[in-house]
Amino acid sequence: MPDFLSISPWLGALIIFVLRVINIAMDTLRVMLTMRNMKWISWILGFFETILFVIAMGAVLDNLNNILYIVAYAAGFATGNVVGMEIEKRLALGYSQISIISRTHGKEIAQALREHDFAVTEIPAQGKDGTVILLNCSVQRKKADEAQKVVLDVDPNAFVTVEDIILQRHGYWGNRNLRC
Repeated sequence: MPDFLSISPWLGALIIFVLRVINIAMDTLRVMLTMRNMKWISWILGFFETILFVIAMGAVLDNLNNILYIVAYAAGFATGNVVGMEIEKRLALGYSQISIISRTHGKEIAQALREHDFAVTEIPAQGKDGTVILLNCSVQRKKADEAQKVVLDVDPNAFVTVEDIILQRHGYWGNRNLRC
């Protein structure tokens, strides 16, 4: 049983917690980047993630009687998931497909998106209550919120969905004629 009044078990627990947060944040990023077909970054993250895992796990297994180490390990895991998701969200790597359905403002939404340098395809469609315009807009993920704002400024009642996509062919992605 550790001496809870001394600094040593608390410092060890803090180190395990930090290692585990970094380890799991890297794991979360690696999985998300793997899904976006970013092989080399995923490989690098996986390599260093494994090193951190072995160090943290070894410290806990060498001291199974130290409850602080076990709690720090578990808390680091839980915190690392959230930290990794937040980092990935801020990086916003990859591409998104935005589908917009509007009953009455399809043309205006398409025009507004084009004025903001987004490529958009207009498709006449039939909805439950009649004719609608379906708009497809593929954007860089970091610009998805901006595109949604443009849509909702024109039609606050538009039905909008966003999906992550993997680039398969080249096309227009905004930035005034930048092509991938």
